Amino acid sequence: MGLWDKLLGELVDVIDWTDDSNDTMVYRFERYGNQIKYGAKLTVRESQAAVFVNEGQIADVFEPGMYELETNNLPLLSSLQSWPHGFESPFKAEIYFFNLRRFVDLKWGTRNPIMLRDADYGAVRLRAFGTYAMRITDPAVFLREIVGTDGHFTTSEITNQLRNLIMSRFSSVLGRSRIPVLDLAGNYDQLGEFVLQRIAPEVAEYGLELTRFLVENISLPPEVEAALDKRSSMGIVSNLKDYMTYQSAEAMTRAADNPGGGAADGIGMGMGFAMAQQMANQMGGHDHAAPPPLPGQAFYVAVGRQQTGPFNLPELQRQASEGVLKPTTLVWRDGMADWQPAGQVEALRGLFRSGPPPIPQS
Repeated sequence: MGLWDKLLGELVDVIDWTDDSNDTMVYRFERYGNQIKYGAKLTVRESQAAVFVNEGQIADVFEPGMYELETNNLPLLSSLQSWPHGFESPFKAEIYFFNLRRFVDLKWGTRNPIMLRDADYGAVRLRAFGTYAMRITDPAVFLREIVGTDGHFTTSEITNQLRNLIMSRFSSVLGRSRIPVLDLAGNYDQLGEFVLQRIAPEVAEYGLELTRFLVENISLPPEVEAALDKRSSMGIVSNLKDYMTYQSAEAMTRAADNPGGGAADGIGMGMGFAMAQQMANQMGGHDHAAPPPLPGQAFYVAVGRQQTGPFNLPELQRQASEGVLKPTTLVWRDGMADWQPAGQVEALRGLFRSGPPPIPQS
C-alpha cells in the first residue's frame, strides 16, 4: 500500500458498518496499519455492537450510538496505554462490529439415524430435522471464544459446531422421553422446548443464545414406513367380508361397462365371487343367529292371554311333567287352523298319560 493510501487511512474520521448480507455475524473495520484517527466518530447502529481491541486485548465494548474516540472517552484504553489526557496520536487498534440481530431459519438434522427402543415396534431407527434461531448476546465472549482474529465471520462457521451439539442433546432427550413413535408428531413442541432448555447453558458459553428450536419432522426408514402403510391399510379394511363384497360389486360394474371383455374377464369375475363367498362364509359364520326350528315341530303355548314359545317336544314334555302344561292348555303350531287344547292334539296326547292304557276286554 502506498503513501497516498496511508494518508487517506489516517484522514478518515468516520467509522461505521452497514451490512446487506443475511449471514455476517462479525466484521472487522479495516484501516491501514490499524491506525484510527484521534477524535474519529464511531457510529454503532441498532442491532449492532462494536468491540475496541488494542494489541489483542479488548479495551471497550460500544452499544448503539455515536462515539468520539478520544482518550478521555475511553478510560479503559487510556489506563491500558497510560496515555495522558489530550494525547492526539492515531490509535493503533482494531474495531470489530457485531451483528446482534436474530439469525433465523438455521437448519439442523441427523447425519445418521438415531437408534431407539420403541414400545410398539421394538428397535427403530429415526431421522429428524428442523430449524433454529440464534443471536449474539455477549460480543466480548463471542470474540474470545469463537471469532478470534477472523475479520469476516459468518453463520456457516458456527452452525456446524452447533449442529453437532444439537444432535447430541436431541438424541439424549428423545431417548429418555420414551414417547412411542406414533405419538411423536403430537409432541414436537415439547421436544423442542426440552432441547432448547438443555442446550441453552452450553450455547451461552459461546456468548450466544438460541431463541427458538423447532422440530419439523421425525421419520422412520422408507421400508419401515412402507410396512406401516400396509398395516394402516389393513386397519382401514377391518371387515374383510364387507371389503370382499365391495370388490365383487366393483367387478360386476366393470363387467357391465365392458360387455366384450371376453371369457377371461368372466372367469376372473367368477373366481372373485367364489373367493368372496368363501371368505364371507369363513369369517361371517359366527355372526349368524341360531337356525330357526324345523317347521311343524314347535308349539306356541297360551299362558293366560299371553303367547309363549315356541317350544319343542322335549321342552313340552318337561312342562307337562311339572304340571305347567295341562291337557286343557291351548297350543298352536304351524299348519293348525286355530288354538286347541293340548290334550286334543295328536302329537301331544302322549305327554299326559299317567299310566299304561287299560287292558282290553277279552
